[in-house]
Amino acid sequence: MSLESLLSPSATSWKCAACGHRVSVEQAFSWRCPNSSDSDRRHVLLLEQPIAPLRSTGDANPYIAFRKYLAWDAFAASLGLNDEQREAIIRRTDDAVASVAGTGFRTTPFARNDALSNELGFTHSGGVWVKDETNNVAGSHKARHLFGELLHLVTAQEAGVAPWKRDADRPQLAISSCGNAAFAAATLAKAVNWPILVFVPENAASELTDLLLSVDALIIRCPRLSTDPPGDPCVHRFRESVANGAIPFGVQGTENAWCLDGGRTIGWEIADAQERLSGPPIDRIFIQVGGGAFAACASAGLFAGGLRPRLHSVQTESCAPLARAWNVASASGGARNAGARWKDCMWPWENPTDSLADGILDDETYDWVQVCNAMSESGGSPVVASEQHVVSAYAMAHRVTTINVSPTGTAGLAGLLAMRDQIADDERIVVVFSGVRRSFMPLPR
Repeated sequence: MSLESLLSPSATSWKCAACGHRVSVEQAFSWRCPNSSDSDRRHVLLLEQPIAPLRSTGDANPYIAFRKYLAWDAFAASLGLNDEQREAIIRRTDDAVASVAGTGFRTTPFARNDALSNELGFTHSGGVWVKDETNNVAGSHKARHLFGELLHLVTAQEAGVAPWKRDADRPQLAISSCGNAAFAAATLAKAVNWPILVFVPENAASELTDLLLSVDALIIRCPRLSTDPPGDPCVHRFRESVANGAIPFGVQGTENAWCLDGGRTIGWEIADAQERLSGPPIDRIFIQVGGGAFAACASAGLFAGGLRPRLHSVQTESCAPLARAWNVASASGGARNAGARWKDCMWPWENPTDSLADGILDDETYDWVQVCNAMSESGGSPVVASEQHVVSAYAMAHRVTTINVSPTGTAGLAGLLAMRDQIADDERIVVVFSGVRRSFMPLPR
């Protein structure tokens, strides 16, 4: 059997985790479940896509290496674009990103970190493997999610199925974010000269807003209003802008399901690398969780590659809506396939407090259903890390590794510290360092 036949498109459709409604991947601008509304946002479209076996073409660009598995590829093929044309769109768009970001999308490093493994007392056969996203586009994994959305938009325009015909007529993009996702979105938007609105917290640091201004983002600060319903005011203002015609360009699957497509590349890369590792497969993976798309996509990519490490989603004691949802769902019918019980399981965290890992303090875990499914299917569990674990993980990462990672980016390691006494010394553990430490961030202590 040829490699091309092994890599044939297999994306079938989206299916809502809450109501079961299906949407074809061939449908343009299928951001949300049609049953989602302003009064009921408890819906999210998940991909129904069997992938077996997972194979990389070996290209350094993960969107080329795993192109045939992307739902975007099936969408582009449905518009009559052949293989060469689809690959050309990826390369051309990636070149534009590189011209702004200084780098395009490339497979990121994944290796056992001996110093970290020794520090934590693992044996030679076990240890800690680090997936290092700090040198990815815009300094984190966030751009992986957004590039899939960007490919969808660029392709729809080029194929003539977008309601606008000229670049000058494009509607604004919009994102709600307090940090890495905002900068990633604005960087990608700048690459293709697409205007973008970025909704940030009222107290967003000037250093962050300076970064956003450097890539021509239009910044809107969002105070908490007494008239707002529960939840993040940035999300409320973002949703209002989308209702007024902006395109959702963020990393919450509830707002744009296509962020759950390209984000899987991180799991595919780990699964592909696992084939070349000696010894047994990965035992556990710790993923920091804010909105949840990262953990949802990483686990989906790993599972597609035939791996089932125990997924541990990590939040801080300052804001842990996912752990609460897991506990409620487990006690009311099971944590798997709990989307129909959304209202009873997931709601905004009351009074989030500060944390050094401030990038994962989302009021809600928007993609909680898929994360709970992955934890349930893998025998994993949520972890609520203490602030001391958050601080210690950040300090440890900088003391024993050379990776310039942010406090939020080491939150997965904080989860490992919280669970270390429950983990055997010969287990193989994965953490993802995502989010470069910028000059305005505190030094580890």
